Amino acid sequence: MSAPAALPRRSALTESLLVLGVSLGASALWSALSLVRKLTSQESLSGQVTAMNQSVTPDQPWLDLTHQLVGIGLALVPVALALHLLARQHPHPTQLIGLDGRAPGRDLAQGLALAAVIGIPGLGLYLVARGLDLNTTIAAADLSSVWWAIPVLILAAGQNALLEEVIMLGYLFTRWREAGWPPVTIVVVSALVRGSYHLYQGIGGFVGNVAMGLLLGAVYLRVRRVAPMFIAHWVIDIVAFVGYALLVTRVGWLG
Repeated sequence: MSAPAALPRRSALTESLLVLGVSLGASALWSALSLVRKLTSQESLSGQVTAMNQSVTPDQPWLDLTHQLVGIGLALVPVALALHLLARQHPHPTQLIGLDGRAPGRDLAQGLALAAVIGIPGLGLYLVARGLDLNTTIAAADLSSVWWAIPVLILAAGQNALLEEVIMLGYLFTRWREAGWPPVTIVVVSALVRGSYHLYQGIGGFVGNVAMGLLLGAVYLRVRRVAPMFIAHWVIDIVAFVGYALLVTRVGWLG
């Protein structure tokens, strides 16, 4: 198969900024404002709670489930947009960025290994940052006690992973390479953007996600497949979301 035609440099950069503007770039701006609000609060940063995956209508479980599923679906629209834009140059954009099923065993093994390498030190960094008052307390799951809570948390974890890895690796690495950026610049800028939309968690969240972005970016340059990064991210978020939901009342330091 012949290589896809590259966009002109200016078009590639402009398009990438527009995609960021309707997805994770916008999240970065809101996240920065959230951190400023928390830092200027009278309460210490570690004493503030950042709640994720919250119930919208806890007294109406079926309506709440609808809210959760609609939210997950709408959050994936930028993924569809990015793949649509890549499809203008390549008939199979998932193949272009390595999100197909050509190497499931290898993708799974690499993804699980990355999850272990990132997840265990990441937990340690979170605890240290919170102890130094550099991070909020993260309540990773705040859904009502309903039968669908765990499946929705797993879906939410998958949505996060798919959105971030398709946009931050598959799409942006393609466009920024077409814009003429060197690989090191692409990896660093992508990692900084990744960290910036986690600023709502605190300084520790920013640092940890920049480190994660640097590692995933370097690995992506080597393997040219988003699938292992998606699997790693999904596993990490499943452990965080579901683990929190199951253990928050049993493990004191989670609260």
